[in-house]
Amino acid sequence: MIATAPDEALLAFAAALRAAGVAVTPDRGQQFLRAAALAGADRHEGLYWSGRATLCAGTDDIDRYDLVFAAWFGGEPSAGTVARSKPRTVRQPELAPAADAVGGDRAGLDDLRLRAVASGVEVLRHRDIAELDPAERRRLDQLLDQLEVRPPQRTSPRRQPSRRGTVDGRRTLRDQLRRAGEAGPLTYRRRGTRRRHVVLLLDVSGSMEPYADHLLRLAHRIVRGAPTTTEVLTMGTRLTRVTAALRARESTSALAAAGRTVPDWSGGTRLGEVLKVFLDRHGQRGMARGAVVVVFSDGWERGDTALLAEQALRLRRLAHRLVWVNPHRGKPGYLPVQGGIVAVAPAIDDLLAGHSLATFEELVGVIASA
Repeated sequence: MIATAPDEALLAFAAALRAAGVAVTPDRGQQFLRAAALAGADRHEGLYWSGRATLCAGTDDIDRYDLVFAAWFGGEPSAGTVARSKPRTVRQPELAPAADAVGGDRAGLDDLRLRAVASGVEVLRHRDIAELDPAERRRLDQLLDQLEVRPPQRTSPRRQPSRRGTVDGRRTLRDQLRRAGEAGPLTYRRRGTRRRHVVLLLDVSGSMEPYADHLLRLAHRIVRGAPTTTEVLTMGTRLTRVTAALRARESTSALAAAGRTVPDWSGGTRLGEVLKVFLDRHGQRGMARGAVVVVFSDGWERGDTALLAEQALRLRRLAHRLVWVNPHRGKPGYLPVQGGIVAVAPAIDDLLAGHSLATFEELVGVIASA
């Protein structure tokens, strides 16, 4: 999208709002431009509500938004525009039995507790990780540690005994010799299965910071599920292998060890250059060949997108399956217009969301069935 002069002014306002502490993502900035165009950027009230509806993530952002809006555009919106509704007191259902109901239906109360917990977990599964408070993040960490991981399988060239398949002539003949030549049942064999390698490439640049910790925790869970066939590397301004750190049994210590290993945490990103280094070191005869390769990145490329497109196609030719996980993919209004995403689109097999526990579960299923 080519920004006009009014668009540049609106994006500058979004940047000022971000500097004031409101989590304004690039996606919300693009939604703000579209909403302002529909409402009329020359109308003060329409501009106010366009920004408030698209740039504010919750009620906690409204006060900062009003201050920045008044300072940026001058004056206040029309009367009644920023009027707050009176706070409401919401009564929470009491899950504990009342004093006079101790002898009541304990089974009914236990069922109510279970349903309340299950409902809270279901809501948390679909929440955006970047918008969780510390308590919700801790609960999500516990759910991630319980995530069931099934490694992908591939057909082995070696054959093994089976109840059906092709006739195993040698075993059949040996069995008959043991019976002094008397005919007996036929024995069969077929190809067995082996675990397919999985390679996780995690973008740890500044734009991925809200998701990086939980992506590493997910990687730790996958490594624990298949420690000998999973490799994890981080991508920033350089390539760093963190597989050994993530093999620790306890997730907190594994993440701490990985954090000490990565030298370019929350820095810049050059996806094309880093992918080239990965393929030169681990490509033709290394871990990428025949593997399920999963790239976690929002696609914001600071380097040459032509190089990124070339390396993505090179990686696709080596890998069994190339999956790209973008945290913004599952958000309303998302469009794959980032330079990096456009460059790699012809090479990837799956473009998945990666912003919530539900999307992590979907990714684990894709890996298992690859």
